[in-house]
Amino acid sequence: MSNPQTTASAQTHFVSGSFSVTGWDETKIYAVDDETVTISGAEYPARGFNRADVTYAYTGDIAGTGQLTYLLGYVKGSDSPTVGFQAFTGSIDGHEGSLVLQHNGFHNEDGVHERLDIVAGLGTGGLSTMTGYAEVDIVGHHESYEITLRYSMS
Repeated sequence: MSNPQTTASAQTHFVSGSFSVTGWDETKIYAVDDETVTISGAEYPARGFNRADVTYAYTGDIAGTGQLTYLLGYVKGSDSPTVGFQAFTGSIDGHEGSLVLQHNGFHNEDGVHERLDIVAGLGTGGLSTMTGYAEVDIVGHHESYEITLRYSMS
């Protein structure tokens, strides 16, 4: 269950779960030139960006499904930007409905490092007034990844 903390305007909660990638479809959108790099056995542009449509399954106190549309930058030898929007449907700490998470971060040879912000005004049901964010650091390939969401209800 959540761990509440009192703030001046609303009660802040921390809730955890795990997620797994259930689908990944990535397409090259733009490449500066024909140079490629190999990451985990797959070829990507050395300089450019791709679109990825990703699906997730969440379990724990964050339970449901997510559908993410990603833009992934590739900058050889450097931190490369990631941006996207994820539609989540399910339950967070007993509140059921849907919401949208905006992904902003970067990826490199170590992994993916992002902040996921709940987009105000795009929630439904019990998630319609939820605000907050999660910070995700994914290193390596695993069956599932931990996520902790800091949220409040307005």
